[in-house]
Amino acid sequence: MGCSGCGTATGGKPSGCKSNGGCSTGGCNRMNVHDWLLNLPFSDPESNCRIVEVSFNQGSRKDYYRNPTLQYFEKGDLVTVEGVGGFDVGEISLTGELVRLQLKKHRIAEDSPDLKKILRRASQIDIDKFRESKGKEKDLLIRSRAIARSLGLQMKMAEVELQADGKKATFFYTADDRVDFRELIKVYNSDFKVKVEMKQIGARQEAAKVGGIGSCGRELCCSTWLTDFKSVNTQAARYQNLSINQSKLSGQCGRLKCCLNYELDTYLDALQHFPNHCDMLEIQRGRAMLVKKDIFRNLMWYTLPDSTKQYPLTIARVLEIKDLNRQGQKPDELQAVEVVSSKPREVEPEFVDVVGQLSLRTLEKTSRRNKDKERNKQQQLHQQKNREGQRPEARKGGQAPQPSPNKPPQGPRPPQQPQQPKPQQQAGGGPNRPKAPAGEQTPQKQGGKPHHRKHKHRRPDEGKKGE
Repeated sequence: MGCSGCGTATGGKPSGCKSNGGCSTGGCNRMNVHDWLLNLPFSDPESNCRIVEVSFNQGSRKDYYRNPTLQYFEKGDLVTVEGVGGFDVGEISLTGELVRLQLKKHRIAEDSPDLKKILRRASQIDIDKFRESKGKEKDLLIRSRAIARSLGLQMKMAEVELQADGKKATFFYTADDRVDFRELIKVYNSDFKVKVEMKQIGARQEAAKVGGIGSCGRELCCSTWLTDFKSVNTQAARYQNLSINQSKLSGQCGRLKCCLNYELDTYLDALQHFPNHCDMLEIQRGRAMLVKKDIFRNLMWYTLPDSTKQYPLTIARVLEIKDLNRQGQKPDELQAVEVVSSKPREVEPEFVDVVGQLSLRTLEKTSRRNKDKERNKQQQLHQQKNREGQRPEARKGGQAPQPSPNKPPQGPRPPQQPQQPKPQQQAGGGPNRPKAPAGEQTPQKQGGKPHHRKHKHRRPDEGKKGE
């Protein structure tokens, strides 16, 4: 519910609304009210309402205070007001003419002497004391629950609210029956050293103070805008054709959801067109019993005792059968109508046999391409390691030796295994063959390197004759 720019900047002021430490929209409060009369001009400014609405504990509690000063307070300002034996700090939540309408709604007179006064605009000392008191509320709640459990009282502490000066503490609790907490107050006074006030609240008020997310995915209505808790019964669910399931119809407070009453009037108006006393119809096959009423299609669903199928009938057909039953006649059939769903049916995909239609050439090309990429990547890493290994030599002795283009790049080589000596293969004889005389060329091996000396090409027959 808060605005998106309420983050605190370096100067201690909100970075979004720029209203000197407050929020002019009031969106940070739980029970925020939009002042739609704020910008309307008035002919007599002196007749403005001098009563302002002040919220405490982020809007969980609101009260009305008189403004006897000449200061003008805006929505979101922190003010110091009269408390019980001290002072309290609250936030302005509503000003102007809309406060008069709220006073009239709550039947509070504008000139009532019971209304407390606003003392001043909250100073830094008041705010520091207020924050210090708020920091103690959690520990007080834990200790108060332990004390109530030790005394054996059937009650649950929901919230503890400390006054800004720390002189008074209000304990909100829930209980099914009447609780005698006289002994509990004595223990609280001696342990906490504050003035104790006990207030009993219901389960719905407890859920409003705690807050949470409902089944609809939004914040609870009781903690955001709902103030009047009307009674909800299961008859509201029956009018709306909802299944009586306690787990689905109950909210976080354990009671029936308040939203069951939101659309109840619309359903009641629509049900006026349906006939009454038509829960049972007589036909030749037996007695048809009413199951439900569909107000969106103006249909009434019936079932027969010898079948579990439900038959939708129009209102005109139901009235016709009812008139025949009054005359002592029983029709042969119900004449159920065919219900066409407005939602288009999803077409299920049919089975297609694709065996033999898929080719593996694409997969082979992809695997080959990936192998080539991996090989190129390894070669680049190998060259990079060689360059990094040659850099220290270049720093010490000048330039590092450049590898020749015909030689492979030098780098760390794996240890070589000792090679077995191979027997020399000679062309003409055994191992003790005499060497050729000087000036005569030895026959070249097949596959060997060509000789560098220029010689005369000859046929193979000439070599054999020379030998």
